[in-house]
Amino acid sequence: MKARDLAYETGSALLANRVRSLLTILGIVIGIAAVIALTSLIDGMRAAIVGQLGLNAARTVEIVCWPPNNRQLTEADVETMARDLAGDYDFITCYAYAWSSVSSSTSTSEEMDIMACDEKFFEARGLKAEKGRVFTAEENEESSMVVVLGGASVKKLFGRADADAVGKTVRIGNDSYTVVGTLESDSMQGDWCVAYIPYRTAKVRLIGQQSGAPLNIFGFARESADIYGVAERTDSYLRTKYNIPEADPDGGGTSEEGYCHISTAQSMLDQLESTMSSFRLMAFAVAGISLLVGGIGIMNMMLTNVTERIREIGLRKALGAKRADITAQFLLESIAICIVGGVIGVAVGYGAAWLLAGFAGSSLGYENLVPVITPQTALVAAGICCGIGVLFGFYPARHAARLDPVEALRYQ
Repeated sequence: MKARDLAYETGSALLANRVRSLLTILGIVIGIAAVIALTSLIDGMRAAIVGQLGLNAARTVEIVCWPPNNRQLTEADVETMARDLAGDYDFITCYAYAWSSVSSSTSTSEEMDIMACDEKFFEARGLKAEKGRVFTAEENEESSMVVVLGGASVKKLFGRADADAVGKTVRIGNDSYTVVGTLESDSMQGDWCVAYIPYRTAKVRLIGQQSGAPLNIFGFARESADIYGVAERTDSYLRTKYNIPEADPDGGGTSEEGYCHISTAQSMLDQLESTMSSFRLMAFAVAGISLLVGGIGIMNMMLTNVTERIREIGLRKALGAKRADITAQFLLESIAICIVGGVIGVAVGYGAAWLLAGFAGSSLGYENLVPVITPQTALVAAGICCGIGVLFGFYPARHAARLDPVEALRYQ
C-alpha cells in the first residue's frame, strides 16, 4: 500500500469515530502536558538560580578566612593572596555588603542593600550596564562618589525601570552620589533593590560605620583551571599562611583558632543539577501514570476498531492485502492518535507552566520565573508519543493482521 493511501485510510478511520478518538487522545494530552509543564518549570527554576549565581558561576570561588585571635584580613592581605595564587586565578578581589537609606530628587528615602566592590566584580558576575557604564579602577582608587544602580533600584528611585538615571544624583546615607550606569534587568536582579559603589568609597563612607559588614573575598579562576583543585589549593594556602587548623567534621573552630571556608559556585551548580534530576524523575513518574492509562485507552480503542472492522479486514486480505499492510495501517492509526495528543499536550503543558510559574515564582522569590522548554524536552515528548503508539498499538495491529480472511468475511 502506498504511503499516501495509508495516510488517507488512517485519517478516515479516525474521523469516522471522532468522539472515541478525542476521548482517547485526552489521556495522552494530560500525560504529555504534565511532562512539559513540570519539566519546563523545573528548567525555568534552574535557569533562574544559575542566573542569580552569575554568568561565570563555574569560575567563581568565595573565600571566608578569619586568622586566629579575631584578626580580620585586610586589602593588603588580599593583594598578597592574589600574587601568591596568580597561577590559579585571573584575579582575587574583595567586596562587602552594607545597607543604607537611599533617595533621589523624585523619591522618598528607601532602605537598600549596598554592594561595595571594584570594577572586576561586574565582569566576574556577568553584570553589564544597560545605560551608562560601571565604575572604573581609577574611581575605586580615588574613592569617587559614583554609583551603579540595579533595575529594581532605578524603578524604586525614579518611578520606572527604564528611566534614564545616568548623570542624576542620589543620596546614600548623608552623601550624594552620581549615577554613572544602570544594570540590565534580568532574573539575577529580579526585584532586588541594590546599589553598587566603589569598595574604597564604601570603606570610608559606610563600612567603617557598620560592624556587621565584614570583608568578603572573591576569586575568579582561570578558564582552564580545575575549580575544585583551585579551591583545595586556596584552602591549604590560607591555613598554612595564617596557621589555621584543619576544620573538624562539624565545621567547628573558635575565633581564637581561626576559621577558613572555601566555597565554589560550581559545587552549588552540581548539587542543583542533582536535585533537579530528582525532580525530573518525579515529574516523569507522575506523568507516566497518566500516560499508562492513556496507552491502555489506546489499546482498548484499537481493539474495538478491529472488532468493528473485521469484515473490512477480511475483504482487504481477500483482495491481496498483506499482513504488513494491515499491521502498518493500525499501527499508524495508534501513532497518529498519540502524535495529535502530544502536540496538543505540549501546547497545554506550556500554558500550564506559565500559570504555575506565577505561583511558584512568587512563593520562592523569583518574580521573573520563565518556563523553559529545551529541545531535549521536546524530543522526549515526541519519543514518548511514538513509543506509546507503537507499544499499545502493536497487539491490536498484529491481531488484525492475523485474522483469517474467510472467517472475517463470515463475521456478522
